[in-house]
Amino acid sequence: MAYIKDLFESSFLEYASYVIKDRAIPYIEDGLKPVQRRILHTLMKMDDGKFHKVANVVGQTMKFHPHGDASIADALVVLANKNLFIEKQGNFGNIYTGDGPAAPRYIECRVTPLAKEILYNPEITQFEPNYDGREDEPICFPAKIPVSLILGATGIAVGMATEILPHNFHETLAAMISALKGEDFVLYPDFQTGGFIDVSDYRDGTGKILSRAKLEVVDDKTVVIKEIPCDTTTDSLIESIDRAAKKNKIMVTKITDFTSEKVEIEIKLKRGFHAKEIMDAFYAFTDCEKSVSVNSLLIKENHPVIMPITEIVKDSCEQLKSVLEAELNLEKYHLSEKLFQRSIERIFIVERIYKKIEEMRTQKDINSAVTQGFEPFLLEIGRPIIESDIERLLQIPIRRISLYDIERNQKEVAEIKKRLAQIEKLLKNITGYAIEWVENLDKKYGHLYPRKTEILEMNRISARAVAIRDKDLRYNGNNGYLGYELKEGPVRCKVSVYDKILCIDKNGNYKVIDVPEKIFIGYRMRFIDLADNAAANVEFTGLYKNSDGAIYIKRFKIEKAMVNKEYSILPDKKCELLELITETSGSFVINLVPAAKMKKTVEIYNILDCAIKSVSARGIKITDKQAASIDYKKNV
Repeated sequence: MAYIKDLFESSFLEYASYVIKDRAIPYIEDGLKPVQRRILHTLMKMDDGKFHKVANVVGQTMKFHPHGDASIADALVVLANKNLFIEKQGNFGNIYTGDGPAAPRYIECRVTPLAKEILYNPEITQFEPNYDGREDEPICFPAKIPVSLILGATGIAVGMATEILPHNFHETLAAMISALKGEDFVLYPDFQTGGFIDVSDYRDGTGKILSRAKLEVVDDKTVVIKEIPCDTTTDSLIESIDRAAKKNKIMVTKITDFTSEKVEIEIKLKRGFHAKEIMDAFYAFTDCEKSVSVNSLLIKENHPVIMPITEIVKDSCEQLKSVLEAELNLEKYHLSEKLFQRSIERIFIVERIYKKIEEMRTQKDINSAVTQGFEPFLLEIGRPIIESDIERLLQIPIRRISLYDIERNQKEVAEIKKRLAQIEKLLKNITGYAIEWVENLDKKYGHLYPRKTEILEMNRISARAVAIRDKDLRYNGNNGYLGYELKEGPVRCKVSVYDKILCIDKNGNYKVIDVPEKIFIGYRMRFIDLADNAAANVEFTGLYKNSDGAIYIKRFKIEKAMVNKEYSILPDKKCELLELITETSGSFVINLVPAAKMKKTVEIYNILDCAIKSVSARGIKITDKQAASIDYKKNV
């Protein structure tokens, strides 16, 4: 058993770690899940400027991602529909309607220049062998912007999940510039589907947002949905409206979907209902309003970490500086090598070192002659020449030697030295260079990604507050039934299905229940509709008799109660409820049973003389004597 337990624990930990790190959660370095990274790596390897069949891309990606072609194709379509890193051609589905794409063999794609500019640099990318060791794949791309914030991410792993909302490209770059300058900034989500959002509880990417559709009133009987909330489609939205209409929560006669490249859902209302009056009902009862919780979980330094949005941006800025520094050093190395080659080439030709090898017969003698020829110029060229340098010099054609242009060489050397000086200057001010780089990227691409979602302050619409109170709640005292489906009995009040009712029986027991269609509740019941928190404002006055026969009065309010839990307005089970009214003034007249030597046979008590207390408080004693009858008299 111990062996099985250890085996199970180790296997489960390996599985959980694999799902978290290699399937569901994106890495902070490039904001991509492994399947997305492998798709982009494949597209960059295949890139020749032309479109490629998605089926071919999927097949090539399976060299790195052995989890089936369907999962790769689905991930590619989702990534392509972000309109950032993959340029598409053909039917890739519709993000508004939820319609799927055409088969992979019919649609084409290619990597965008933006993707290559911010992600691709093989010389500074770390690679590792793929699953079968035949290919190398990137561990992470050296991303220069916070891709996770621009693309957004959703993933469910073992014991954890991530929900990062997409943010506007231009605004994200503006946030990076502010972070690099040491200035404060805020960053809020932006969705391709548009709509409205309330970010008052966003809490820097650790809270939630409220997302709404954009509704327009065409006329008194017509409402048109122009933009939809996040995480919805026109199909799912129409289904939610249809469900609400069938339950009479909103009064709709016809729904027509005209959506193609833009959202347009036309809704016709029933006679007697006006568009402006029921707009809130769409937000309360349908998916026109959605609350989305955010959990910005990323893999950082090989561990899952929840990071606020500002921290992600700042981390990306540090990575940008690191990547730019690596690129500058790489360019510096290549330019230094180019400068070295141009210098030894000039010396080899101008100083006629090539003449010294004409009489040499062996390779060793040739190499020795060339090496000796460069000895006087070692200080100028900076380092001794090696065998590969000699091999490159010996491959210079005679025609090129005879037509050698020293002025062209000097001009090229001057340009290289100028660029090297610029690189040294940029390396000393890498933050300034990073700001300039982001600004140039924003100028180049920012205008292509305008904000689509409007930020507003919105209050959550309560379903109970906007529900149509069109049902007659009836109580049949003859058979003890209560409900809005009853056909007999007086109408107690107008209710909606979201209302709650306070029920008080003849014994002083009370409970709160949902408005029923039809239930047996008992005889001699009192009811108060709790719509708009009405019960908290109702004053009750009750007379009760305790076990000794004394009569008490109490005034109280029922301010809170759990649904379907029974309570009592009496102090204990031995008490008997005599009267219960909801009048706010007047008097009780208690006619006492005559007895010997009794001088006073009537007790009159003004209910205003009794203070309002909690429902659990004991009452005030009026009399110890037995009552013959009790009457209530209103103040005239």
